[in-house]
Amino acid sequence: MTRTVPGRTDHVVVVGAGLAGLSAALHLLGAGRRVTVVERDAGPGGRAGRMELDGFRIDTGPTVLTMPDLADEAFAAVGDCLRERVELVPLHPAYRARFADGSGLDVHTGADAMAAEVERFAGAREAAGYLRLRGWLERLHRVQMRRFIDANFDSPLGLLNADLARLAALGGFGRLDARIGRFLRDERLRRVFSFQALYAGVPPARALAAYAVIAYMDTVAGVYFPRGGMHALPRAMADAAADAGAELRFGQEVSRLERSGDRITAVVTDQGRVPCDAVVLTPDLPVAYALLGRRPRRPVRLRHSPSAVVLHLGTDRTWPRLAHHTLDFGAAWRTTFDELTRTGRLMSDPSLLITRPTATDPSLAPPGRHLHYVLAPCPNTDIGPGAAAWTDLAPRYRDALLRELERRGLDGIGSAIEAECLVTPATWRARGHAAGTPFSAAHTFAQTGPFRPRNLVRGTENAVLAGCGTTPGVGVPTVLLSGKLAAARITGGPGRPRLPLTSAQEASV
Repeated sequence: MTRTVPGRTDHVVVVGAGLAGLSAALHLLGAGRRVTVVERDAGPGGRAGRMELDGFRIDTGPTVLTMPDLADEAFAAVGDCLRERVELVPLHPAYRARFADGSGLDVHTGADAMAAEVERFAGAREAAGYLRLRGWLERLHRVQMRRFIDANFDSPLGLLNADLARLAALGGFGRLDARIGRFLRDERLRRVFSFQALYAGVPPARALAAYAVIAYMDTVAGVYFPRGGMHALPRAMADAAADAGAELRFGQEVSRLERSGDRITAVVTDQGRVPCDAVVLTPDLPVAYALLGRRPRRPVRLRHSPSAVVLHLGTDRTWPRLAHHTLDFGAAWRTTFDELTRTGRLMSDPSLLITRPTATDPSLAPPGRHLHYVLAPCPNTDIGPGAAAWTDLAPRYRDALLRELERRGLDGIGSAIEAECLVTPATWRARGHAAGTPFSAAHTFAQTGPFRPRNLVRGTENAVLAGCGTTPGVGVPTVLLSGKLAAARITGGPGRPRLPLTSAQEASV
């Protein structure tokens, strides 16, 4: 049995109406709790927010949606359905990958379509390797999701189970890059199945092979886009929570928590006081710990993931080379990760994610116009330029990115811009994100699973954390799960390690 909040938990206040907070709210409502959600912004979304700019409707946070069934679990908790509230468009291709040598590859999530594309791109041997890799990713996902991702931990002893041996047998504790290399020899293909480690904050050469589960989400489970933009997801979750009886208080900043002994008794905002029996805190860890007035002891300081510069562009044209999502790789690879995670320099040969949401939903821009979201990973403010340095650096880096995009075939992009917004580590820092990164604590071994900051904090009986800084980690699917796991700490419901596999299931692993 995992630990749960003791005592009365009839009324729960959720601080933050991002994906984690809304997931927690829906699961709590489904378990019969009265829920009040307090959000500083004027509407739901948190990092998955929305900005209106000259007729362009811009998603300010994540642009990639995978494993929507995890979101649907939250809707189902209150007898609702994600697909009845949001139209999900499967993306084909999921990504388009372009490389410095001029080659390109469309990443399909269907096995046959992707095998054919890999054979066209790199030959029959690599296509066969891809199919073996796909099978390994599926087995890896089955083992991890059941016991290590969708589960609360009270101590590292929770790892000691039969699935740990299965994960080890699958090579999950080896290095990601080397494991992918057992299936694929083409260095370009290996990038497609390992770049995801960047968002976990660890270079593929040093990341655990277990993190290939993120590649499973991207390249096997499918990539989707909600009609109306990614912000349509938290908006629908908020609507479902309201319909299920939650009280949503927008535009209210939490200033402090009242306590009696080891229990939080009320959440105090700039507009009043909300009594509670328990609280779920979803702000980034430094903000949550400051509200609690305490932080857990750790033998070493938390390491944070790289950050990102995001250039939102509303343009009067687009470029045929771009899919909905385009991975535009530079020639450098290991050097890029050294710059992002060790030396703290901006990428000398950038690899970029370019998202064109109007490829799927033209209504996000005025008629005849297009939206482009350019994400350039960069060092966080702990190891790279500090927040203050970005005041002068931001416009120069913006111009450098546009020059690089021009060089890579987006002719005339500078003159095509009609509206723009630049987001830098300083922006993230001002929003309360530690080290100026939206990707929170890196997923090193010492910051993963039971070693990651836990969602229960010693010294406070009835406060639970949710969000990307705690269990299980960074990314839309895992953040949704963090809300579910936080709710389980209060209700004692699902979110505990699952039962061992049956013998038939074991055979399939």
